[in-house]
Amino acid sequence: MDDQQFRKLLDYFGLSWPGYRRVRKGVKKRINRHMNQLGCRNMAAYLFELDRNHEIRQACELLMTVSITRFFRDREFWRTLEEKLLPELIEVHPEKVKIWSAGCACGDEVYSFKIVWECLKKRLANPPELEVLATDMNPTYLDRARAGVFAAGSLKDVKKELLKIFFNQKEGKRVYAVKASLVRDVVWKNHHLLSDSPGSDFDIIFLRNNVLTYYEDRLKQQALKNVLESLAPSGLLIIGSHEALPFEASKLVPVAPHAFVYRKSN
Repeated sequence: MDDQQFRKLLDYFGLSWPGYRRVRKGVKKRINRHMNQLGCRNMAAYLFELDRNHEIRQACELLMTVSITRFFRDREFWRTLEEKLLPELIEVHPEKVKIWSAGCACGDEVYSFKIVWECLKKRLANPPELEVLATDMNPTYLDRARAGVFAAGSLKDVKKELLKIFFNQKEGKRVYAVKASLVRDVVWKNHHLLSDSPGSDFDIIFLRNNVLTYYEDRLKQQALKNVLESLAPSGLLIIGSHEALPFEASKLVPVAPHAFVYRKSN
């Protein structure tokens, strides 16, 4: 499959060539395997199958998903979250804090947040109740996230003392499993960001390194609109450090020092 054929498939799903350009090799390999299984000799035949069979289309869409992440990606942001953003949020919401990780992939981001929360909670006399909703359209990713088992490479930015507190190392392997404290308060759910919201009044929504990278502008706008409707007044929207909003949202105010953190105005 050459790039021209691959771009036809991207166009079919409303996906972005700039987003996929660097990761296309692995995605192409998965799609070629699927085409061979279906007996499709070219992209035209493959698109015909996608059009006439919803299950095949859905399978292809899952094969197009990309998960490139690790614990504490953008380390400075996580420090700001622990030292400034979360304490300020808890002052406003001393009873309950609601979090949504939208497009959570294999759970690296969710468990990173839980580590920050558990560390902060130890310094609070009366910590608020926590609700974390973690959603992704790919059930395979969700299964991995629920299992909570990670290779050492995903954990390279986790401090050694935190690794000991929150993980159990598999005997004789460079593989680690999260402890029960990180699993607590997290609900995992299959959800497509272009469908209706899975909840409302979230105090923080993580929308990092997924839809704003891999979708074309029209679908980015639709997904972001759904997400913003789920964000509580004064809630925080956090996107990827190299991502940009697909439109000028008057209700979103940047929160210094990070240009990718926004607060929803009342």
